[in-house]
Amino acid sequence: MTALTRLSLTDFRNYASLTLPLDGRHVCLYGANGAGKTNLLEAVSQLGPGRGLRSSTLPEMARSGSAGGWTVAATLADEHRVGVTLDLTGGSAKRVVRLDGAPSTATELAEIVRIVWLTPNMDGVFRGSASDRRRFYDRLVLAHTPSHATASSRYERAMRERNALLERGHVDPAWADAIEARLAESGAEIAINRAHVLESLQAAIEARPEGHFPKADVSLEGEAEAAALRGDDFKTIFEMLAETWRKTRRRDMAAGRTIDGPHRSDLAVIHRPTGAPAKDASTGQQKALLIGLILASATALKAERDGPPPLLLLDEAAAHLDPDRRAALFDEICALGGQAWLTGTEKFLFDAFGDRAQALRVDGGTITAAG
Repeated sequence: MTALTRLSLTDFRNYASLTLPLDGRHVCLYGANGAGKTNLLEAVSQLGPGRGLRSSTLPEMARSGSAGGWTVAATLADEHRVGVTLDLTGGSAKRVVRLDGAPSTATELAEIVRIVWLTPNMDGVFRGSASDRRRFYDRLVLAHTPSHATASSRYERAMRERNALLERGHVDPAWADAIEARLAESGAEIAINRAHVLESLQAAIEARPEGHFPKADVSLEGEAEAAALRGDDFKTIFEMLAETWRKTRRRDMAAGRTIDGPHRSDLAVIHRPTGAPAKDASTGQQKALLIGLILASATALKAERDGPPPLLLLDEAAAHLDPDRRAALFDEICALGGQAWLTGTEKFLFDAFGDRAQALRVDGGTITAAG
């Protein structure tokens, strides 16, 4: 089972030193705003791929007044010991991963710990920009395919190089061909990753029960993703992207940037009960739809890997739900298995969990078990 039985922090956010023993049940953190609840979720998120649930830089997570480094370590229910440290040796910030006491890599860690999260910043994703939805969706893809982060980084680097070349006003064809080949290589990988996860996500949506968190119809708007979804192979998508960028050099030169590509793709979500785009749904419907997508993503991860479900981090997710929806959410979390971490300002928000979760009071870096 994917669950933490111990969490230790050193100089992370407002925690100078913390050792938190856990019993493997779901974890409900309650306390006043600013007490450090979200900081704990962010610490757990560092055990997965990517930059964590706040997308903070490594130095930003160091405790104010500390030497600048920090450590997050945990013991899993299967007795694996994992840890992530900010190392400042040599004057540069470096993320160091350890697995069972030995040096490891983020990729190896991601094979052991998969994490899905929902934060209040995601609440406006359906009404936000395409880049907001793309960032939200790519986070889900990353949980399924940790190498997606590497492909995205390569793509961004190659696109910056192409844009710099375009801004010169004169493009050397051989130079542009080389850059666009690297851009197409990573772009094709990104599109295939997105398409694969979309298929898994939609299957998980169909498998979820009808209830308080409505089902969605999800699709991707982008030529490369469309090609991947219809079954085109890597080579075909690569050639399609490379040809697109070759043909659009003059237009992109006038714009000073790369207009087409996976960096412009969008996630389309339909609220199935009404058939309306998610952006047109009410605030309550959007929140319920978003929770449903996160639960479906966790379900898809469990089915896809034929193993334990991921850790589920839900920051203030229960605060704006009525009692029936809260109870329904907790029931789905328990049916999913694994371990969920939830935050809220009041303990009563988690009453429907009963003895299926442990409630912990957070107060300025101090954590106590609920009475």
